[in-house]
Amino acid sequence: MPIPVRPVKGLQDIRSHSGRPQEAILPYKAFMRLCSLEMEKFRRTKERESAMSRVKNIDARLLDIEIEMAAILEVVREDRSVNPFVPQAGESGTRPAQNETAGFRLKY
Repeated sequence: MPIPVRPVKGLQDIRSHSGRPQEAILPYKAFMRLCSLEMEKFRRTKERESAMSRVKNIDARLLDIEIEMAAILEVVREDRSVNPFVPQAGESGTRPAQNETAGFRLKY
């Protein structure tokens, strides 16, 4: 008696739910979906508030930097009118010969 031959199953023989119509919406699934959406909304709101707080902190720091830069520039302007070795507007950038040998220079 010969061994019975079974047909080889392929990809078309795999059963799936893709072609079937969707089941009626079950109430517990709908409420679970609403709950997950509500939690995501809450998380995103917290995330947004945190980001806005960081942006406000950055803006405040930028304003502080601008104020500090203005104060330093004001001091430099006042110092240039008092210090004869700092070139004034319209002068060349050369200093008197006596000041070139004094101290040391740092190059960045």
